[in-house]
Amino acid sequence: MRPILHHDQGSFCLAQDLWNLLNGLQTHGLAFRIRLMHFLKPLFIVFLACCSLACQAAEATKQPTTPATAEQAYPDWSGLAQEVLISALSLTGTKYKFGGSSPETGFDCSGFVRYVFQQAASLTLPHGARAISQLGQAVPLEQLQPGDLVFFNTLKTAFSHVGIYIGDNRFIHEPAAGGGVHVVNMGDEYWSKRFNGARRIGSTKSSDSELSAK
Repeated sequence: MRPILHHDQGSFCLAQDLWNLLNGLQTHGLAFRIRLMHFLKPLFIVFLACCSLACQAAEATKQPTTPATAEQAYPDWSGLAQEVLISALSLTGTKYKFGGSSPETGFDCSGFVRYVFQQAASLTLPHGARAISQLGQAVPLEQLQPGDLVFFNTLKTAFSHVGIYIGDNRFIHEPAAGGGVHVVNMGDEYWSKRFNGARRIGSTKSSDSELSAK
């Protein structure tokens, strides 16, 4: 098996590789995959550090008025994003169920995102992709970072689908059809034509006021 961490045309593809690894281990069960993700947690730290350095290098070439990076806006964002990615990728292969909200029952798109953020960050998001799209901070496409939420128009209605950005122009989501939770490329024609925007949910005072606790 090739190394999990590699450099591909100037971008790190660790999250995609870990998803591929998990996808091949679906028969081992959810508990095994969760333990595996926590074992591989140090690799996520390296991945997020590389993303941060790349973002800082890009920001340095722009005008002084460039908006703050994720770490500046949310000092604890890297740690939160790391936990979100571990939780999300551990659920690879979980089947779709309309209104579903747990690995045992299956998920719909917003149920998947709600479960991940509840487990990874103890944040309870509202039901539905549109309601979730009202939270957090808007993020331009070129400033996306792992852990951001990405929204799409898949039902002829804006913000009708949501997923979690993992880096390298990819996101993980629960589609209504397609084999359960998996990673796709935002550059694919279907997704690029339907992209509605992105939001960053941080565990800060400003965002906490918009969330409910359980």
